[in-house]
Amino acid sequence: MNAIKKAKGEKVLDAIEFLKLVKQKAAELKFDEKILSRQLNVGFSGGEKKKNEILQMSILNPKLSILDETDSGLDIDALKVVSEGVNALRSKDNSFLIITHYQRLLNYIKPDFVHVLINGQIVKSGGSELALELESKGYETLS
Repeated sequence: MNAIKKAKGEKVLDAIEFLKLVKQKAAELKFDEKILSRQLNVGFSGGEKKKNEILQMSILNPKLSILDETDSGLDIDALKVVSEGVNALRSKDNSFLIITHYQRLLNYIKPDFVHVLINGQIVKSGGSELALELESKGYETLS
């Protein structure tokens, strides 16, 4: 991480500054600070793992994040927390590619664009209304 920060011309954090940053980001994301003392993903529930991924994204602040079925296995409370985290990280300086099969996640994260892939090909693109259309009509109308 130090090499990345140096390459970007950013200040390298010492251990104390890094811990403060992690605790600040954890609080912003409503991430239970007790989990920070555990080994990475050891004994985590599916929801805790997803929340941890969002925490890592908030610290690393990538320009592009790919979330592949991030709603898989989440209960409604964890889904809301993860969605709030993604929404808090959205800015004009970054992008998210969110892969999902269900509208449920998109009730909390409104997409700018929706692309439908079938057999590795984009068969239809549109705005958030396309996801709602698919929810009501299914994918059969596209094949």
